[in-house]
Amino acid sequence: MDEDVRRRAQAIRVVLMDCDGVLTDGRIILLPEGDDVKLFDAHDGQGLKLAARAGLRTGVITIRHSRTLERRVAEVSVHHLYQGIERKLEAYEQILREERARDEEVAYIGDDLPDLPPMRRAGLAVAVANAVEDVKRAAHYVTQREGGRGAVRETIELILKAQGKWEVVLAEYLAEGASHNACEAGGR
Repeated sequence: MDEDVRRRAQAIRVVLMDCDGVLTDGRIILLPEGDDVKLFDAHDGQGLKLAARAGLRTGVITIRHSRTLERRVAEVSVHHLYQGIERKLEAYEQILREERARDEEVAYIGDDLPDLPPMRRAGLAVAVANAVEDVKRAAHYVTQREGGRGAVRETIELILKAQGKWEVVLAEYLAEGASHNACEAGGR
């Protein structure tokens, strides 16, 4: 990991992101009833749960409104959801006020032009691998994974590793597995 990225990641307390093109691959299936279908990556979902477990606050700021997204963020412990937001910087600033966070304590993951204003303010601006070129140029870090294919998980792991929290989270999972195995062995 680049030293500048490591330094920026060490300060992060809040991880914000777009939905379409970041949590999903950007494709949207519109149903006749007005609902939509979005495909979410399980690794990204687990990454968001890991972030919450490690004490990071998370949020999604998106232009579209989706009941599917509402359900998903509830499942994966996302703290803030702003939908139907044309000017993402306003929601970004509101979240910072609520979290009492400074720009340098925020990571923002984006993929397209509406993400540029919050990315330019964030302490760690992240572009997914399949982001448009202007977003990649504005980023401090470009993921190897594409949006909807593990880019959020990659970003969260990068932050947790830079903060020295990854090994702690991993040890907790291993301890839970050992505890579960001991219970199963005792019940036989």
